[in-house]
Amino acid sequence: MGFLSVIRRWALRDKMPIREISRRTGLSRNTIRKYLREGIVEPQFRTPSRPTKLDPYVDKLSTWLVTEQRKSRKDRRTAKQMHADLVKLGFDGSYERVAAFVRVWKVDRQRAQQTTGRGTFVPLVFQPGEAFQFDWSEDWAIIGGERVKLQVAHIKLSHSRAFLVRAYLLQTHEMLFDAHWHAFRVFGGIPSRGIYDNMKTAVDKVGRGKQRDVNARFLAMTSHYVYEPEFCNPAAGWEKGQVEKNVRDARHRLWQVAPEFSDLEALNNWLEERCKVLWAETAHGSLPGSIADIWEAEKPALMPLPTAFDGFVEQSKRVSPTCLITFDRTRYSVPASFANRPVSLHIYPEQLVVVAEGAVICRHERIIERSHRQPGRVIYDWRHYLAVLQRKPGALRNGAPFMEMPDPFRQLQDLMMRKPGGDREMVDILSLVLHHDEQAVLCAVEMALEAGVPTKTHVLNLLHRLVDGTPTDQPDVTPPSALALDKEPEANVSRYDGLRQGGTRHAS
Repeated sequence: MGFLSVIRRWALRDKMPIREISRRTGLSRNTIRKYLREGIVEPQFRTPSRPTKLDPYVDKLSTWLVTEQRKSRKDRRTAKQMHADLVKLGFDGSYERVAAFVRVWKVDRQRAQQTTGRGTFVPLVFQPGEAFQFDWSEDWAIIGGERVKLQVAHIKLSHSRAFLVRAYLLQTHEMLFDAHWHAFRVFGGIPSRGIYDNMKTAVDKVGRGKQRDVNARFLAMTSHYVYEPEFCNPAAGWEKGQVEKNVRDARHRLWQVAPEFSDLEALNNWLEERCKVLWAETAHGSLPGSIADIWEAEKPALMPLPTAFDGFVEQSKRVSPTCLITFDRTRYSVPASFANRPVSLHIYPEQLVVVAEGAVICRHERIIERSHRQPGRVIYDWRHYLAVLQRKPGALRNGAPFMEMPDPFRQLQDLMMRKPGGDREMVDILSLVLHHDEQAVLCAVEMALEAGVPTKTHVLNLLHRLVDGTPTDQPDVTPPSALALDKEPEANVSRYDGLRQGGTRHAS
């Protein structure tokens, strides 16, 4: 209640004398009479400005705020991070003082720019196991000593608000399928509905209203995991506002505090563990307890997890005469028996699988080239060219695929190519991997090199001993004690001299 209203209530309703009101308020009686007249408005008292600990750093903080406003939202520092930076400069005030200054600064800036209102929205409520929300974002991380741009998948349960963040190098179908599998694995089940925006990896065409032409491969995944996909209206991000907020929060809770990583797998392992820690540390907000507590209560409402969806993208390829196929500016080798023939390429996030005649013929680790300025790489598997090598043994000397053979094979090749017919014998030794375990052949070659007998016959002998389980070292020929001689024989070389000096001739 205002100060003027209190005086008027005491005087007019409580019939309190002006002298008593003056005593209680400390105001003069003339001032009280003035306040009781008609048309008097509430007096405004100006708060005196008092110096604060933040005053010496106001210009610095204002400069930071202007700089942060020019950055993209994902790269901006929070008020808590700016408070920590001010502490390093000598500021010993509280975070609340900095946060209050930032709030006032933003309000003044909005008024100066005459921004429009943010709109009106309806709060949404979700039942346990009802839905999850999905979104992509772009962020950066240090991987292998290099700052790498990442495509980040965010999946969040709408009821418990449990979330998972997973990073990829590309935003493609196979990455989308892999992100869903890992999210459902971490959540321990699958909700009945998924909420998406109109991303190209899911929607081929946006129709009128809620009409969508959904990608066939995406529908196959939703059918496998038995949930209903739902797509937001264009430019209506509030319909999946929880995951939108998660994208913003992840920038200062995850990416700005992330250490360096050796590879992408190490980064994703750290993100998974970090998300679980944040579940336990973050209050749910709408329900009592943390996100982890509400997630434990929601798990029984989720559908049990089935087997993983075989989330590959298929492309048809034709093998070149040099036994290569091309994908994403990189060439990969294929067994020579399929040269000049069509094959099917199954694309996964981390590997490429080549299929022909209903069977897998080879696998390669997937190489993702981020720079289009560099020439494409060629990934060979020397085993794929053995069939050609048997017909053309001379290609062994300068064949590019054979530069990547194990060192024992390369050493044996250098020794055998020095003699006539060595290339043919070396081809026969390499061809042994088609019928025997490669490690066994490699072990036999190493033993032949150690023995100093780098020949095809010796390698075959050692390989057969390894395959049959026969010891490859020299057998122990020490006689048993029962067969020991009472008198050891002595060598008498003088007898030969006697034979030579005698006149008797022998038949020999």
